[in-house]
Amino acid sequence: QVQLVESGGGLVQAGGSLRLSCAASGRSLSISAMGWFRQAPGKEREFVAAIRWSGGSTSYADSVKGRFIISRDNAKNTVYLETTSMKTEDTAVYYCAARKVTGLMIGVPRTTTSFDYWGQGTQVTVSS
Repeated sequence: QVQLVESGGGLVQAGGSLRLSCAASGRSLSISAMGWFRQAPGKEREFVAAIRWSGGSTSYADSVKGRFIISRDNAKNTVYLETTSMKTEDTAVYYCAARKVTGLMIGVPRTTTSFDYWGQGTQVTVSS
């Protein structure tokens, strides 16, 4: 079992920045990719960004491309999301997700069903 713990959420003004972190732990930890999703009130959970654990290839939602950067520290089993130029529409609960190593993974996963483990979420609120 893998546990994911997010941190770094909070209140930020439009145009500001935040750094979200997600630390993975657990016995037999074996991860192939990690990602960030978000869910605003009344909306479905949506993909934000993801990164392959080996090689570091990344993928971003069009809505955050050029403003958010995902990175990972393999030694710390931690993934980060650097958010800049934030907009009020970025307000949501941000969830960290991890995909275990199982078979062939093509590209960078982007769907909720591609990930096996989820964090509890961290609230990000962008004020105007």
